[in-house]
Amino acid sequence: MNYDSIQFKVEGGVAVLTLNRPDRLNSFTRAMHLEVRDALTRVQADQSVRVLVLTGAGRGFCAGQDLADRAVDPGAPSVDLGASVEEFYAPLVLTLKNLPMPVICAVNGVAAGAGANLALACDIVLAAKSASFIEAFSKLGLIPDTGGTWHLPRLIGPARAMGLAMLGEKLSAEKAEAWGLIWRCVPDDVLMDEALAMAKHFAAAPTKGLAFTKRAFQASYANTLEQQLQLEADMMRELGNSHDYREGVAAFLAKRSPQFKGE
Repeated sequence: MNYDSIQFKVEGGVAVLTLNRPDRLNSFTRAMHLEVRDALTRVQADQSVRVLVLTGAGRGFCAGQDLADRAVDPGAPSVDLGASVEEFYAPLVLTLKNLPMPVICAVNGVAAGAGANLALACDIVLAAKSASFIEAFSKLGLIPDTGGTWHLPRLIGPARAMGLAMLGEKLSAEKAEAWGLIWRCVPDDVLMDEALAMAKHFAAAPTKGLAFTKRAFQASYANTLEQQLQLEADMMRELGNSHDYREGVAAFLAKRSPQFKGE
């Protein structure tokens, strides 16, 4: 597929997916969804990829849905927004959550609506100091989709999640870090340097262990303590038989740098 709405490249085990509709603050259209889906399918199929970086072009990360792409006049037939969620936004979130590798989001500007919740679906979120997060759904009579109603209360608690969702106020990147919504807020001019440095670290890390960490945290929301302890035992049993565990121990004992394969 030739991409018009995104940029995509893979180098040194790092895949970088850039939303590329800067004139529309990288808001989603159907065509853009299909391009993102294709790129993520390539990430899943490429055994050389050990980490994914998601970011946006221009002055914004993502303004959510491009309303012009599904414009509806007050007197016109209604649009099935649930179908849009089911066809595009929900599968996108699940794909990111299920990727067997770390997913870093570099939020370079405003992240609004589905764009904000797309960022929160990633494993680690870095944001430029000028960036902001806006749960804009309430201004249109909607609810936070793209996993927003799931991630927000778990990340920052029900009181703050409810305030953000109902008031639709802009949350600065610095406050987002202070609240624990994101991992780190950094100066604008070093955002991609920080994101790519982290990506290179993960590309040389024991990827299978990182993928299991993702799965374990996600399972913990539904598991009892006893179930989670058993899951930990099962995962440790499998990881203990991996190449990377043996390599990590051997390197530690030999006082050398490990050479992980992600296996």
